[in-house]
Amino acid sequence: GVTLSRHASGHVMQHTIGASVRQISRQSPLYSGGLRLGKSAKTSSWQLQAQSSSTSPCFGPASFSDSSSCAKLQLQQPRSALERVMGIGRRGAYVPRKEDLTNSARTTRVFSTQTKEEAKPIELPTNDNNPNLLRVRHTSAHVMAMAVQRLFPKAQVTIGPWIDNGFYYDFYNPETPFQEEDLKKIKKEMERIIKANLPLRREEVTREEARKRIEAINEPYKLEILDSIKEEPITIYHIGEEWWDLCAGPHVESTGKLPKGAIELESIAGAYWRGDEKREMLQRIYGTAWESKDQLKAYKDMLKEAKRRDHRVLGSKLDLFSIQEDAGGGLVFWHPKGSTVRRLIEDFWKQEHIDNGYELLYTPHLANLDLWKTSGHFDFYREGMFDQMDVEGQEYQIKPMNCPFHCLVYKDKLKSYRELPIRWAELGTVYRYERSGTLHGLMRVRGFTQDDAHIFCLPEQLEDELVDVLNLFEKILSRFGFNDYEVNLSTRPEKSVGSDQIWEKAESALKGALVRKGWDFKVDEGGGAFYGPKIDIKIKDAIGRTWQCSTAQCDFNLPERFDLEYVSKDGKKERPIMVHRAIFGSIERFFGILVE
Repeated sequence: GVTLSRHASGHVMQHTIGASVRQISRQSPLYSGGLRLGKSAKTSSWQLQAQSSSTSPCFGPASFSDSSSCAKLQLQQPRSALERVMGIGRRGAYVPRKEDLTNSARTTRVFSTQTKEEAKPIELPTNDNNPNLLRVRHTSAHVMAMAVQRLFPKAQVTIGPWIDNGFYYDFYNPETPFQEEDLKKIKKEMERIIKANLPLRREEVTREEARKRIEAINEPYKLEILDSIKEEPITIYHIGEEWWDLCAGPHVESTGKLPKGAIELESIAGAYWRGDEKREMLQRIYGTAWESKDQLKAYKDMLKEAKRRDHRVLGSKLDLFSIQEDAGGGLVFWHPKGSTVRRLIEDFWKQEHIDNGYELLYTPHLANLDLWKTSGHFDFYREGMFDQMDVEGQEYQIKPMNCPFHCLVYKDKLKSYRELPIRWAELGTVYRYERSGTLHGLMRVRGFTQDDAHIFCLPEQLEDELVDVLNLFEKILSRFGFNDYEVNLSTRPEKSVGSDQIWEKAESALKGALVRKGWDFKVDEGGGAFYGPKIDIKIKDAIGRTWQCSTAQCDFNLPERFDLEYVSKDGKKERPIMVHRAIFGSIERFFGILVE
């Protein structure tokens, strides 16, 4: 009761389901047009037997099974090189309806050997693109703090900001520490406050008045916050007439404006006051807030999917990498399969850079501490660096950055303007001190490989170089399936180095490159680094999360600090413009994103 036919393209087969069929399986990986149905002598199951042809497409096994409870027709395609290494298969599956399997039915179905399309990323709003969502989350934090102090009158509030997916508040509550079961009680109290539709009111007071009020309610942490606020006047937000906190806003008009069923409390964690392990340990309550129940559900679905895709679990199951605690936290051990995948990624990266006019460098893993003092890293980045080591009476520093080494290579020989632009790239492993509590699989580690590159160019070459950089970003990221970007242009901050003229030229070049590229972008006024403006690119992953990966940054600081020069057309010595540039950001984190 079964008929099978092959489409001329080789990609579609038809089958008619009959009640007498128990199983059909196609074992030949190649077939042309000759198909026949026979019975296997070994298994007494029906088999589709096919002639081989060198011109025919290659497929994996297909099977059909029919029982009273279920039926499934599956076709497995050939796997890519990466999938074979990682042990991942691809399946496209067709599941007949129950009515198709009745004794009297003779229904024709068509199926394709193409894999099912990936589920579209969940589109959720962000604080950046939705000001109302930001207000909802900020007000939710205040309502939670008010609820906590109603239930735990001795709890002292500290800070309570909005974050990417919600909000949190830190509390000092040593007498009756919060337990997970307290979250339900706090949530119910929040619902009462929301139902009461209490107004939120902004008040401006003098610093002296704010101090007086804080001392009256005995909230010492608020006094520290007050002392850290440099602007005048001091702003306070009230919820009704009962509760208030130091706050700059923004908020919704009243608690009743918070969406019903779109707020949840998630977890309790420990956090040191001001992030300083020498200070008091506080309790942090995390929550999430959205504009609707549907958004909350989509967010929770995303969390479930993120858990299923956790690269730490997959990395172990697929035998790709490990973090060996015997060696120390945050240090990655690449296993043979993971190393093979990494080699494929790195070989592709290197070849693309060579094809785009870059030369590859290899530099040491440590250097004399004086180098890091010259670069300014020891002054500005000391907390992110490991301690120094003594080498024959001199202090050496394991490198947290590659850029000072590239500056030394540039300085090794005086350059002519004719030699510029110079493009140097390096897969350089760097080491940065991260607190153990912040480490997370491949996403946050202490040793990682940056796909670093530096361009030394003339001012008039800058915009063209940046356009080429953006083109290379797109070419490499798209090869891994990342085609959806969030782009930010960050401009000069209050504290910076370099003249007004050079900043204006650099910002104009960055903006001009983005306009020529045709990418939409947001301007982050004052968000640039002290040494120059920058373009940051976030990629969107398979389930809609964004990750900061690619960056292009102008630098006026290091050429000055290292006295980098070139001889101009008129024989004068001039400073080149230096561009820092990375695409993956780090091989480790990109690998984790790719796995997930």
